[in-house]
Amino acid sequence: MYDFETIVDRKNTGSAKWEQMKEWTPNVSAEIIPFSVADMELKNPPEIIEGLKKHLDSTILGYTKTTDNYLNSVCNWMKKRHGWEISPEWIVGSPGVVGAFYSAVKAFSAPGEGVIVLTPAYYPFYGAVRKNNRKLVTSALITKGLTYEIDFDDLEKKAQESNNKILLFCSPHNPTGRVWNKAELEKIGEICLKNDIFIISDEIHFDLIMPSFKHTVFASISEDLANNMIVCTAPSKTFNLAGLQTSNIIIPNKKIRNTYLKEVESNGFFGLNILGYKACEIAYTECENWLDELIKLVYNNHAKLKEYIEENIPIIKVFDLQGTYLQWMDFNGLGLTINELEKLMHKSQLFFDEGYLFGKEGNGYERMNLACPTKPLIEALERLKKVIDNIHK
Repeated sequence: MYDFETIVDRKNTGSAKWEQMKEWTPNVSAEIIPFSVADMELKNPPEIIEGLKKHLDSTILGYTKTTDNYLNSVCNWMKKRHGWEISPEWIVGSPGVVGAFYSAVKAFSAPGEGVIVLTPAYYPFYGAVRKNNRKLVTSALITKGLTYEIDFDDLEKKAQESNNKILLFCSPHNPTGRVWNKAELEKIGEICLKNDIFIISDEIHFDLIMPSFKHTVFASISEDLANNMIVCTAPSKTFNLAGLQTSNIIIPNKKIRNTYLKEVESNGFFGLNILGYKACEIAYTECENWLDELIKLVYNNHAKLKEYIEENIPIIKVFDLQGTYLQWMDFNGLGLTINELEKLMHKSQLFFDEGYLFGKEGNGYERMNLACPTKPLIEALERLKKVIDNIHK
């Protein structure tokens, strides 16, 4: 039903990752696309494009607040897609999830206090801690075969330290692609409640769940947990809308919500942009079929990538993809330093996110964006095979 094959040329459009690619390799070939930053190399759902055109014909682009239709669309999506019943007053708008968890770190901790992060971690997590003069406290995930597990003993040890106040949590996990199951979340929640650790749950990828896996919204597990966290959501990853800067931060507890709002408003923020509101509303009311087809594409891309690498470049370790559209791979078998690996990738016109960005546990790893047409993905793997074959000649 949808076009997931057309390659959109984003050169000279201000695309962040295309401009980054050009900075890395100014003479990059015209047919190359980047697989780095987490937006899609796919056309937006046509329902959103047509809906925004229609909206522009009938509206004035003035100051805009949430409407009942908008709030209901968010509530209905949470209930239908995630089985989570929320109230409209729980929804707090934010230009982005990153800005939201930056603000939440400031709102729910003091300078010098500890923020626990499970590593490797989405790299803005580190900025949210360090740039706000908090103490970064890491708890490394454990590799088990082609997936990751939580070191609960270590997490509990860190949670018991009185200076640590927040768990900055990613669910599904970026970059490893883990979808935490309900039992794991319950155990994390128990540790946090017992030790008075506040939870900031970044669930921006929560719609992007691969077949046979199920995402559980952390706050849906119990009222006690809902009253001890904020949940960061957005339509941006799901429908490729990052440039419209519209996120929905769900905060069930009124006192916590007011504390968060006080911090946000101290920075002069009071609303989102009019087209972001409308795009989110259209996405959540008209674009579920598009999302279902997208998930099939991402899972197919993962399967093809895994098969190709196992047959042609078995020295690379491909991790299972349970959620997100981000493929985590271990290149340490090549025996290269992180600088050598990065130079090799760029020289070969392969533009992934380098693993070291996600912390020391990511050294020698690469994160590849699978939200793209299948053809350029296969071409990239063929270039990868050639360069690695040359290493071993």
